[in-house]
Amino acid sequence: MTQQSYDYSTRKGIRPISWNDFHGICKGLAQAVAPFDPQIILAIGRGGFYPGTLLSHFLRVELYPVRITRRVRDVPTYDDPVWLLKPPEIARGQRVLIVDEICGIGQTIAIVKAEAERLGAAAVRSAVMYAHTWGVDGADVIGLITDELLLNPWDREIFEDGRFQFHPEYVEALQQQGVAPDESLLIGVEAAKVAKDLTPPPHPSP
Repeated sequence: MTQQSYDYSTRKGIRPISWNDFHGICKGLAQAVAPFDPQIILAIGRGGFYPGTLLSHFLRVELYPVRITRRVRDVPTYDDPVWLLKPPEIARGQRVLIVDEICGIGQTIAIVKAEAERLGAAAVRSAVMYAHTWGVDGADVIGLITDELLLNPWDREIFEDGRFQFHPEYVEALQQQGVAPDESLLIGVEAAKVAKDLTPPPHPSP
């Protein structure tokens, strides 16, 4: 096990992705994969759970999570992806759509595809929201091809030390672009007041 950081120096420019952008990209993916008529979706977590879930609603297809990652507690840790949750046996004989957030070199998708085929899937295709120019051969359907630094709406902020702040990985990535993290790059939505929380109710006076 070797702890490492991703190299963001190859990115060119910055593109914040809004929730509306996310929705629009997923609509495009749904239209593109519809002719394949997938019977199940294998969403690669964690990033792939977002488009995978939305596509499962658009296409009314059952969703099964898979987890293969280089990360431990959100930190890049392994040189090669490690299985945490494999595809289910139900993939046998099914048309399977693998969904992920981004295709780098296609290694993760290739591993999931090989496992689905080993289980006896009738056909396997893959769809991702994004790919870099060096990863376009790694997925069958791609929403956006760009070498920009992409700032996702779902992982741009973390809650730490009692406040929401930039994900430290994005801070490092922005610095490699020569850009200081700026609040204008965040989602800009205040936390809603929850209707019920974990605070225990006061005990009645004796």
